[in-house]
Amino acid sequence: MANQRTYGSGLVRDVDLLEVLALPEARDGLGVSRVAELSGRDKAQVSRALATLADAGLVSRDEHTRAYRPGWRLFALATHATETHLAHLAAPFLRTIVARLNETTHLCVLRAGQVFTLRSELASHAFRGLGWEGVGVDPFTTSPGRVLLSEWDEETVGQWWRTFAGAAAHPLPDLPGSTVEPPPLTLEQLTGKLARIRKRGYETVDEEFEPGLVGVSAPVYGFRGDIVAAVNVSAPKSRLGERLPAAGRFTRTVADRISAALGAPG
Repeated sequence: MANQRTYGSGLVRDVDLLEVLALPEARDGLGVSRVAELSGRDKAQVSRALATLADAGLVSRDEHTRAYRPGWRLFALATHATETHLAHLAAPFLRTIVARLNETTHLCVLRAGQVFTLRSELASHAFRGLGWEGVGVDPFTTSPGRVLLSEWDEETVGQWWRTFAGAAAHPLPDLPGSTVEPPPLTLEQLTGKLARIRKRGYETVDEEFEPGLVGVSAPVYGFRGDIVAAVNVSAPKSRLGERLPAAGRFTRTVADRISAALGAPG
């Protein structure tokens, strides 16, 4: 028991250091002396603790300034925890859409330029096929992808689109002979679609991602007011095609409810 209490106490002290590095003052990093001062701990102890946290990837140290800041693993853990919470919170709302539209529904996020599905809820008739959890897809031809890009300013969208377009002509370094597919839309077409999403609050696709498949998506906002996910409904065109506008409006309504549950402003 004594060893467990000692370990727990040490863990709490390390968490205190991480909280210091999350302060606004630490935006450009903090040195050991300042971290010790803010945490009220001995400088030598803080130095050893930060070195251990750096080895674990929880903090990083600038080689030139010797300042510490939160590390890559801390951000990865935070992202995973946030997405897990989001998927759990959204589940009953997704089931509401399934009950109303009787179509497969997904909760999607943007990672490294691709759209990933966090959670899916299947309709009773279960339009199945490929399971989308953990599979990255092109954001340009998907309604959730465009929704997730819709809050970006035109300059950022343009830079990202040009990077994607430029990569299409070159082989991938780790996959000899393979290439990145070029964007299916011109930049002008893409910016026009993003503007429409901002105006009406949802996006539709009609056989752009896959022949015979249509879909709608609407944005989910986090407590900071930024888009954190997209709610998507996908189905064969024969079933959902004529209902796309109505499905889009209902999906937007449910996405707004999820946003409210996350504490989104407004």
